[in-house]
Amino acid sequence: MRWTPGGVSSNIEDRRGAGGGGFRMGGGAGMGIGGTLILLVLSLLFGRNLFTGSDTGPTTTTTSGGEVAPGAPGTSGAVQSTPAEDKLVQFVSFVLDDAQTTWGQVLPQQAGTQYRDAKLVLFRDAVQSGCGVAETAAGPFYCPVDQKVYIDLGFYDELRQQFGASGDFAQAYVITHELGHHVQHLLGTEQRVHELQDRRPQIANDLSVRLELQADCYAGVWGNSTDQRKILEAGDVDEALNAAASIGDDRIQRMTRGSVHPESFTHGTSAQRAAWFKRGFTSGRMDNCDTFAGAI
Repeated sequence: MRWTPGGVSSNIEDRRGAGGGGFRMGGGAGMGIGGTLILLVLSLLFGRNLFTGSDTGPTTTTTSGGEVAPGAPGTSGAVQSTPAEDKLVQFVSFVLDDAQTTWGQVLPQQAGTQYRDAKLVLFRDAVQSGCGVAETAAGPFYCPVDQKVYIDLGFYDELRQQFGASGDFAQAYVITHELGHHVQHLLGTEQRVHELQDRRPQIANDLSVRLELQADCYAGVWGNSTDQRKILEAGDVDEALNAAASIGDDRIQRMTRGSVHPESFTHGTSAQRAAWFKRGFTSGRMDNCDTFAGAI
């Protein structure tokens, strides 16, 4: 991507100097949608139940809320950073501001709804969110309770090393996917889906897949804007498509279990994730992102 390093976004909360804390899932508000899969993946990879911190076998727990454990992150102290990480913070700032400026135009025009900025929280090790306390292993996530995106920048190393997804546009895709969940929250989509999941638990996984694929498509809608403004470089789209495909349910299950179980999918296959991002990218239209109508 063509971008100019600059300052830090006013919508970033830097909590990298905060203390760490434990993590325990419990009842209550939604933890956010984007991070659960990564937590499951790492549980499977390391044979350790990272949802509870106990040494158990693989788990298929779905998160419905957070409960603060003892030693939860407190107030932020001095942030120690490297020049490389400082540059990454500036890149994240650029993507965050660019995407939210884009949605500030697109959402009223295409959906008749005013956009409200989300905050993005940078943290290390563990973080207190409106949805509970989460560890780095949970991956990036959006919390609808406080309308914030949370990310440990070390996730990008995992994305590159464990999933083979590198490049700045792959990093941008991660952020804009989570902002896609914010758009769903503003439109009421996320709330309606969760209510339907409660009423019809037998289709909860299918609804989760459709919600995630729509967030992928919304990330593509932002991508279309960057293409129109000529800030993409050769290979950028392939980076995003590779990132989307690298974390498909089928690929991850094949990596971690050696077999694929479609009935347990919560995010969609590699092909679906890449296809819905591409659909949003090609059209730039939110109405082409209706994953809840018909087959996906």
